[in-house]
Amino acid sequence: MNEVAIATESAVRQKQRKRHKQPMGQKQQAAWGVIQVILGSLIVAISFNLFLLPNGIASGGVSGVSILVQRLTGITPAISQWALNIPLFFAGWWLIGRKFALNTLIGSALLPLFVLMSSHWQPPTHNALLAAIYGGIGVGLGLGLVFRGRGSTGGLALAAQILHRYTGLPLGLAVACFDGCVIVAAGIIISPEVALYALIGLFVTSKTIDIVQSGLSVSKVAFIISEHTEELAEAVLHDLDRGLTKLDARGGYTGEGRTVLMVVVGQTEVAKLKQLVKAIDPDAFVIISDTAEVVGQGFKLE
Repeated sequence: MNEVAIATESAVRQKQRKRHKQPMGQKQQAAWGVIQVILGSLIVAISFNLFLLPNGIASGGVSGVSILVQRLTGITPAISQWALNIPLFFAGWWLIGRKFALNTLIGSALLPLFVLMSSHWQPPTHNALLAAIYGGIGVGLGLGLVFRGRGSTGGLALAAQILHRYTGLPLGLAVACFDGCVIVAAGIIISPEVALYALIGLFVTSKTIDIVQSGLSVSKVAFIISEHTEELAEAVLHDLDRGLTKLDARGGYTGEGRTVLMVVVGQTEVAKLKQLVKAIDPDAFVIISDTAEVVGQGFKLE
C-alpha cells in the first residue's frame, strides 16, 4: 500500500471517529440539560418552602396558586400543583405539540415532588420583605437553570403559551396577565401588603433569571468614528489585543463615505480603549454602550 493510500485511509478513519463521537456529544449535552432541569426544580422547591409559602408570598405561577389554595382549603401545595400541572400538560400536548409538552414533563412532574419532600423544612425568616427577596433569588436561580437545560416547570407558563398561540397575544403580556391575576387574588385572599411583597419577589425572580441566562460579566461595544481609522485599527489589534469590525457608513450632513470601527471589549478594558483613541485622534467620536451578552472567542464560549 503506497503512502497516498495510507494517508487517505487515515483521513477516512478520522472522519469515521468524528462521526461516532458526535452522537456521544449530543447525548452528554442532553444529559447535562436534564441535570440542570432537575437541579433547578429542586432549588425552586426549596426556595418556595423556605421563603414564599411560610410568608404567603404568591408571586405568580402555579406555585402562587397553590399558596392561595392552601389558604382557602388547607390542601397541600404539592397536591394542588400536580392537580394543575397534569391537565395543563395534556392541554399543551394536544394544543401546542408533543415536542413542546415533553420539554415540560420533567420539570412539571419533579417540582411538586421536591416541594412535597422539603415541606417539613423550617423557614429561616418570617420577615416578608426578606422572604420576597431571597425567595425571588432562589426561584430565579432555579428557573434560570431549568431554562438553560431547555426545560420548563409547566404551570401557568404553559397556559400562557396556549393563550399566545391561539389569541395572538404577545407571550410576555400573556405571562404577565396570569401572574397579575395571581397577585391580585393574593391581595384579596391574604392581604394587599402581601401582594406588594409578591410584586417585589416577581421582579427579583425575573432579574435573577436574566443573570443566570446571560451571566454576570458585562461587556461593552464601542463605535469609533475617526479620520485615522487605520492607525486606530492597528492600536486595537496589537495594543489592546482585541478584534474589530470595519463598517461602511456615510455622514448624514456631508454625505461623505467613512469607516466606523466596531470593537467589543470587557468592562476593565474600556479605559484603555479610550486612552488609545485619545492618543491617536483626540477629535474622534466614540459611542460606548452595554451589551447584554457576548458569545465567541475572547469572551464566553457556549
